[in-house]
Amino acid sequence: MAARGKPAGGGDKAAEAEEERRVLEPGAAPFGNFPSYSHFYPPEQRLRLLPPELLRQLFPPDGPETRPILGLDVGCNSGDLSVALYKHFLSLHDGETCSDASRELRFLCCDIDPVLVERAEKECPFPDALTFITLDFMNQQTRKVLLSSFLSQFGCLVFDIGFCMSITMWIHLNHGDQGLWEFLAHLSSLCRYLLVEPQPWKCYRAAARRLRKLGLHDFDHFRSLAIRGNMANQIVQILTQDHGMELVCCFGNTSWNRSLLLFRAKHTMETHPIPESLIEEEKERNRFKILQAMI
Repeated sequence: MAARGKPAGGGDKAAEAEEERRVLEPGAAPFGNFPSYSHFYPPEQRLRLLPPELLRQLFPPDGPETRPILGLDVGCNSGDLSVALYKHFLSLHDGETCSDASRELRFLCCDIDPVLVERAEKECPFPDALTFITLDFMNQQTRKVLLSSFLSQFGCLVFDIGFCMSITMWIHLNHGDQGLWEFLAHLSSLCRYLLVEPQPWKCYRAAARRLRKLGLHDFDHFRSLAIRGNMANQIVQILTQDHGMELVCCFGNTSWNRSLLLFRAKHTMETHPIPESLIEEEKERNRFKILQAMI
């Protein structure tokens, strides 16, 4: 899965023409790189499910770490959700900035599409705290160089938390079952905590249908995928049984029916115990689910 280069020649006009084509033909975004993604899936729908104090709970400010909390956002698109998550976890309101915010929280945000990354860089209100890079995450050599370069600035080997928001389907469709397994393996090895929003199986069918309507070639792996059905459960199983993570909490579903799942690498238990508030919230959700099933 190689990132496409910028349109040759024509400068801004060529880039605008390319973007217009992609807006009109959503099937022309086979890696999920929709140019108007946040209009269809607004960040607020995820933020309402996530406690603003989440990162402060997971990484208490009075802990031994003096560096910023480090976040990795894979598949950041044009950065709207990245910025929204950053503001949400720092409790910043629209138009509000914090000169010391980059000392508290830093994000590395990557996407396969250079046009979207360029837009994210231009529009980001927190350039000192959010770094945007073009990266095909499945390219092992490039991934290692770019991520290590960022982490080394803070003397770290892993990120504190990774965000994988509606990305798993595109990895799965373009790289098959083995590709999805490897993608989750990479993420789990890179992050202490991992927040995942898997796409349900119906989204796979919709993506394949869009390509067919445009007369384009189907996804190479779509018909041969053995990992299918309840994709949230499938991803929980892969991360917990194969990659040494445990499910900490499900924050509920967005209005488009996608779960927000928080995982933790088991080896972080001693240094970062699960906050009691998250444990109680998860118990309450489980009780509610049991009551619903009895009705």
